[in-house]
Amino acid sequence: MTFDADDSASQTGAEVRREILEWSDFADASRSLAEDVLRSGFRPDVVIAIARGGLLLAGGISYALGTKACGSINVEFYTGIDERLPEPVLHPPMLDVPAVQGKRVLLVDDVSDSGRTLAKVVALLEEAGAEVRTATLYAKSHTVLEPDFTFRHTDDWIVFPWSALPPVDVPAAS
Repeated sequence: MTFDADDSASQTGAEVRREILEWSDFADASRSLAEDVLRSGFRPDVVIAIARGGLLLAGGISYALGTKACGSINVEFYTGIDERLPEPVLHPPMLDVPAVQGKRVLLVDDVSDSGRTLAKVVALLEEAGAEVRTATLYAKSHTVLEPDFTFRHTDDWIVFPWSALPPVDVPAAS
């Protein structure tokens, strides 16, 4: 894991501290979080990712736990570096919420920044009758929902290995 300060990334010229998560750190974090879940005594029936950020972590944790039932819920909140929509928005395809009734659910995301996305999905799952625990790679000090399991705490902007580069752009054939 490395740290970087970048003043060119901000429109205002203010320095943005960044924490850079490497793939090897991600692998260690996935297993460490799975161990924390098991040590707590919680045994999830299903692991649910908040897409997109939680997809890879949820897969890693589900393999480490030996939990084969996995799902995802699509939520959009961030639109750029430190830029958000007014509220988290659910997008299709929608999670089969009634299917989680009576289940122990581990809800996974990459970061609990404001915590509003996690809180929205936890409320949705609990209303459906699920017992929910949350796991994230990172949590920030100002989050409204402190995850049950967190690999690290930081207030820096986090650069994840899967989103460090811009989308692929293939030039048009001539």
